[in-house]
This record gives sequence, structure tokens and C-alpha cells, in this order.
Amino acid sequence: MTSAVEPRLAARLAAHARAMLLAVPVGVLCGLSAAVFLVALEAVTSLRLRTEWLVYALPVAGLAMGAFLERYGGRARGGTDLVLDTLHDGGAPIPARMAPLVLGGTLLTHLFGGSAGREGTAVQMGASLADTLATRLRAGPALRHALLAAGIGGGFGAVFGTPLAGAVFAIEVGAIGRYELGVLAPALVAAFVGDAVTRALGVAHTAFPAVATVRLDVSLAGRWLLFAAAIALAVVVFVELGHALKTKAFARVARLPLRMLAGGVAVVVLWGSFDADDALGLGVPTIVRAFTDAQLPAETFALKLVLTALTLSAGFVGGEVTPLFFVGAALGNVLARGLDLPLALGAGVGMAAAFGAAANAPLALTIMAVELLGASVLPHAALVCVVAWLLTGHRGIYGAQRLVRRKDGRRPAQPVALRALRGDASAAPVAPTP
Repeated sequence: MTSAVEPRLAARLAAHARAMLLAVPVGVLCGLSAAVFLVALEAVTSLRLRTEWLVYALPVAGLAMGAFLERYGGRARGGTDLVLDTLHDGGAPIPARMAPLVLGGTLLTHLFGGSAGREGTAVQMGASLADTLATRLRAGPALRHALLAAGIGGGFGAVFGTPLAGAVFAIEVGAIGRYELGVLAPALVAAFVGDAVTRALGVAHTAFPAVATVRLDVSLAGRWLLFAAAIALAVVVFVELGHALKTKAFARVARLPLRMLAGGVAVVVLWGSFDADDALGLGVPTIVRAFTDAQLPAETFALKLVLTALTLSAGFVGGEVTPLFFVGAALGNVLARGLDLPLALGAGVGMAAAFGAAANAPLALTIMAVELLGASVLPHAALVCVVAWLLTGHRGIYGAQRLVRRKDGRRPAQPVALRALRGDASAAPVAPTP
């Protein structure tokens, strides 16, 4: 008996060691690509801010980008959902061209004023590079799965400077009700290596204002519950609006270039009608401002929410994290004023909770809040992230996420992709991941 167990244990340890070793080059690739991306993103954002007419060209840029993506994008247009589907089901390699396509597409989206984020780009680049490495090494299913998780964690950790959150995001984002603990070690290695490489190249991350240390008592907990309900409502509106716009766009306009043209027109009209300069692009200055400005207009979060839903549903390339940070921080600013909470604490907790609920990753975003804002935010962020996540129901920004265990603790008959819960005919229940 013992002689049979020991070889199996040795084989498992060797497999884990190999995955962790190969996570190092994955992290290096993630760090290098994130550094190039962040430097280029800062450059195109600065150019757009100096050249206002570029925003008016967003529809034409969308038409050209859509034509290119329609012809050459192929499976790479599947974005983060393709990454998650591959993580669960294996199948064909993620196209190597995904990395340059999402890099170039995101930069163009930001150059012309589209409202989008950067996490989707980083995760997709990391996963594409990791899967390309796995293919070249002829990795088996288990090693490939581990390297994909490493690519997700490395990309997320490097682009935000939050390696712990990146690793936990990699094991949490795939499914609701299950953590992929078996790939935590390679995800941690890739996230820390990616972050170290990005920092070594001189890339600085956003510094947020200090958050006050406040004791969590019963009165404050009650106010946080109201706060979480408002964040959850905003997330539900964001997810449902984005899905509705995308569904209607597909139904009425068959061609991607025309959908992106129409979406670009809608963004420009809304921007011009409400003087919404701050809500274009990433919106990082407004996120930071939400921590200190008690005069931030109450409608700021709503403008960003709608502009992002329009941009991404039309087909422009980019992520949802930073826009949701914007929505959460700006709404948190307003709620903090109404609920007599410290302004910076409200903005910081709202920032984490909005994305934590939308991505079904409350643990990762609680950790991210601590990495960005300090340990004093922990009890507040944990409470609001979890409650907001519970209140959003079984919906999220990633249709390929699997529902393994419902939020009330019950298990469905078999795991099902969230997009199937929306009634998408193309989404059937999926078999459990081995």
C-alpha cells in the first residue's frame, strides 16, 4: 500500500514543481507585456487629452477597427470568455494573435476616447502568452490548465500591482462556488514575478489617498449594508444594460464594423451632451478624486456606467475593471456623504465592491483593497464585497463563468455557464472540470 502511494505522491509533487517552475517565464511574459501596455496606454491617453478632436473620430475608428477584427480576429475576439472556456474545457489553443490584437485594440479604444478598462487586456494577453508556451511545450491538460491560471494571475497582478489579488483572482474567477486551489501556487509565482518585472522596468501604479482606520461596530455595519445594496444595484444595472445593448446590437446590426460605428456615435453624443470628459478612457484621475472631493457631482458614476456599457457592448476592446472601479469609487463617494462615512473609506470600499460583485470575485477584491489601501480597510471591504456579491444574484460580466454552487449553497444538477442563465441558445450546461 505504502509503496503504491509514494510514487503517486512523488508524481504529484513533481507536477506541481514543474508548473511552478514554468510559471516563472509566464510571469516574465506577463510583466513585460503589462509594462509595454501601461506605458503605451499612458501615452495614448495623454495624446487624447491634448487632442480633443480625436473623440469625435471614435465612430470612424470603430468602423475601421471593426472591419479589421471581423476579418482577422477569429476566435481571439472571444476575449476573457474564451480564456475562461479554455480554462474549463481545454480544446484548441488560445490564438497567439490574441495578445497583439487586444493590445492594439485597447490602445485604439483609449486613443479615441472609448470608456474601457485594462484588466481584460492584461488577462487576455497573459493567458494567450501562457497557452502559447504550453502549446510549444506540448503540455498535458493539467499543466496547461495550471499555466493558463498563471497567465490570468500574472496579467492581473502585473497590470494593477496587486500580486496577491491577481493570484486569488485566477483561482476565483472561473466559477461561482469553487476555488481552483490546485493552481494557486503557479498563479502566485506568475503574479509576483509579473509584478516584479513590471516594477523593475520603472512602471508606476496609481497611488491612492490614505484611508482612515475606523472600528467596525454595529451602527457602522448597518450603514455598510445599505451601502452594499446600492453598489449591488449599480452592478446589476451595469451588467443588465451591457447585455441588453449587446443583444439588441447583434439582433439589429449583423456586421461588427457597423455596430462599432453606431456605438461610437452613441458615446460621442452622450459625451457631448453631458460634458463627460472625466468619464472617457480609464478615468483614473476621477477615481483618485473620489477619495477626497466632497463636491464630486452625484451623477458622475452613472455617466461612466452608461458610457462603458455603450463602448463595450458595441465591440470596442478593453476591460471592465477600471470603469467599475470608477463607478464604485464615485458612487461610494456619494454614499459616504449620505451615510456619514469617511469619504476615502467609502470611495475605496465602493471601488473594490463594485468589481468584486460584477466579477463574482469578492475574495480577490477584498485582498486587492488591502494591497492598494492598507490593512485597515479589511473588515469594511470584506463585509461590503461579500454582501454586494450576494445581492447581485447569479449574474456577472463574464458569461463563461461556471455556476458550480449557488449563492444560497445549493448545487445545480451540473455546472452551467452564466450566459446560459441569460437564455443564450448557444450556451449549454458544461461538464464538471476534472
